[in-house]
Amino acid sequence: MTEPRVYDLSAAPPGHTYTATVKPEETQMDAWARVIREFLVLFAALGFLGLIAWICVETLRSSAASAEEKKWAMSFLTGAAGGLIGYLVKK
Repeated sequence: MTEPRVYDLSAAPPGHTYTATVKPEETQMDAWARVIREFLVLFAALGFLGLIAWICVETLRSSAASAEEKKWAMSFLTGAAGGLIGYLVKK
């Protein structure tokens, strides 16, 4: 049986580095609060983007909208679609 190695953390071997971190433990209540907060932010962001997309679609369908307004609406929808595809493909 081999003896365990003893490392001197005050002097790292040549060509090596080490890091040490101290993190507080996350309680069950903290974890639930973090998850709920992340979902609320996600749904708020999705709702906001959905509202903007709906406004853009209504602008494109409107006969009263100018060509410049329709161009801006189409640019946003194209960018949103590209961002969504990029997010799903992750490349």
